[in-house]
Amino acid sequence: NIVKEMEKMKNKREEKRAQLSEIRTKRAQEIDSSCPNWEFARMIREFRANLDCQPISLSDPIEEHRICVCVRKRPLNKQEINKKECDVITVPSKCVLLVHEPKQKVDLTKYLETQTFRFDFSFDECASNEMVYRFTARPLVQTIFEGGKATCFAYGQTGSGKTHTMGGDFSGRAQNASKGIYAFASQDVFFLRSQPRYRSQDLEVYVTFFEIYNGKVFDLLNKKAKLRVLEDGKQQVQVVGLQEKQVCCAEDVIRMIEMGSACRTSGQTFANASSSRSHACFQIILRQRGKLVGKFSLVDLAGNERGADTSSADRQTRMEGAEINKSLLALKECIRALGQNKSHTPFRESKLTQVLRDSFIGTNSRTCMIAMISPGMSSCEYTLNTLRYADRQTLVAGKAVCILNLSTTAKETAKALRLSLGSVVFEFFLADAVLHGSVQWLQSL
Repeated sequence: NIVKEMEKMKNKREEKRAQLSEIRTKRAQEIDSSCPNWEFARMIREFRANLDCQPISLSDPIEEHRICVCVRKRPLNKQEINKKECDVITVPSKCVLLVHEPKQKVDLTKYLETQTFRFDFSFDECASNEMVYRFTARPLVQTIFEGGKATCFAYGQTGSGKTHTMGGDFSGRAQNASKGIYAFASQDVFFLRSQPRYRSQDLEVYVTFFEIYNGKVFDLLNKKAKLRVLEDGKQQVQVVGLQEKQVCCAEDVIRMIEMGSACRTSGQTFANASSSRSHACFQIILRQRGKLVGKFSLVDLAGNERGADTSSADRQTRMEGAEINKSLLALKECIRALGQNKSHTPFRESKLTQVLRDSFIGTNSRTCMIAMISPGMSSCEYTLNTLRYADRQTLVAGKAVCILNLSTTAKETAKALRLSLGSVVFEFFLADAVLHGSVQWLQSL
């Protein structure tokens, strides 16, 4: 009996070894061993195999927020594919994004630390510019017809796809501006103006296009003429000399976009051979008999950079990077003040926020931020920095105290909370409301 048991144990051990060998062979066939990070690639593939992914689609409802924060993942570019980089970003649903950060233990064991981020909308690499526009900037167009100010920012590291999203498809210096958010917004403006509700109001459409480079403002529609930013007697910020071009159709707007984009300041960085080194602001302005009705500012921000990555660059590049980061910090503080309804907005901290001051003040102002991220493993740290920046803006949008009377129905109350706070941070304590007759909701940072 003992001999038989020993033989059984030996047979089981051999079977197990054969199974393990078969699994290793199968894995080796699935993974390209020439990939420098094939172990991480295998772990990410196994993680995704257990996920039930339901990405955003055109049939999903569009929700309105005063501050909307979204994130868009671009596909791996040719350079990353040639280096055989693995994709460390997963978008399992329309609001959630996962970052698989590669880590290594003291004993050199490799593992993944998966971090979860939640936003109003998350777009994967298959999402087109049309889809991104539908859920981000399009809901803001109506605001300018109602006397409000709307602002849409594209934020992220250099080379993450901001200019592609805002300005359209690029092939070298050639641009197809009809496929960018600038053009989509202008098309909707002219469509709304032609509707019976606004047709009789004699609304005129104007556009401006300027860049902010190293703290200086230049008019991209007037041969890069240098502009001055001053405050008038009513404490309104005026960009002296900025030309407003009247446009009659979307095709006129596209021509203006292409003309301005060709003049924009660009330079070579560690991540991008043709990187935008300035903040570009394209504004669509509605006027009625010369009086301002509404303004839509679409801003393609310069790529954020770490000081460590510009230390080996020349002095000019380092100065550019410092000025870019300074203005992005000021922008964050302004959005924070807007979300918390503070009495003071620190718009004077940079030229960018000073020029966009009227977008941050007033009750009828709405903002959308699109955080752009690169999926490659080498960009993982930049991606996390971008997501943390955007995540702080999401928390800002959620910090509020709402005291709601239940004279309205629960459905209407829930809708009001969603509109003011955003679905990301929306919570509705119905049981507490029933007990106390009102809801006191507090979420602090």
